[in-house]
Amino acid sequence: MEIEPDKFEIAQNPAENRFEAWVDGRLAKLDYMENGDTIVMTHVGVPVELRGRGLAGIITKAGLEYAKSRSLRVIPMCSYVAAYIRRNPQYAELTKRRETPAASS
Repeated sequence: MEIEPDKFEIAQNPAENRFEAWVDGRLAKLDYMENGDTIVMTHVGVPVELRGRGLAGIITKAGLEYAKSRSLRVIPMCSYVAAYIRRNPQYAELTKRRETPAASS
């Protein structure tokens, strides 16, 4: 059974470097490291009891939308995040290296 996104809230917890959702008293999360114009998504964790219900995708989408809204480059170190981006090509642009302007002489 899919988890309905309107039944819980995903919150960014900058102190813990993660996006998190509490569902049925259990924590699901997307860990990240943000540095300048880059965000490295390192791990998606969903408790065993909640797996297979779409929660990892919902949290991953929230993290990618955050990156998109702030024009951050995404480095998907987590295999789940990388696979999510492959399945949702609208986020592929976020992973591309940004060109830096050449220094003027």
